[in-house]
Amino acid sequence: MRSLTLKNIPDALYRSLKERAKSHRRSINGETIACLERVLGTTQFDPDSFLATIDKIHQEAPPQRLTDRLLRQAKEAGRP
Repeated sequence: MRSLTLKNIPDALYRSLKERAKSHRRSINGETIACLERVLGTTQFDPDSFLATIDKIHQEAPPQRLTDRLLRQAKEAGRP
C-alpha cells in the first residue's frame, strides 16, 4: 500500500474530519480513506452480495408489527 502525507490542512477541515472519524468509530486515517473512496468511487460494490446479506438479515429477524406504541417508544428513546 502507498502512503500519503497531507500538509497545510485548514483547522476547520481537520476538526470536521476528526469529528466524522469519531462518529464513525474510525481513526482519522481511516476516515480520510473512507472519504476519498466515497468521492472517487474506488470501493467495489457487489449488488448481489449486498442483496443476499439483506435477505439473510430479513430471514433471521423476528417478525414484528410496527405499531403506534412501538413508534412512540422509539421516539421517546431517541437515536443512539
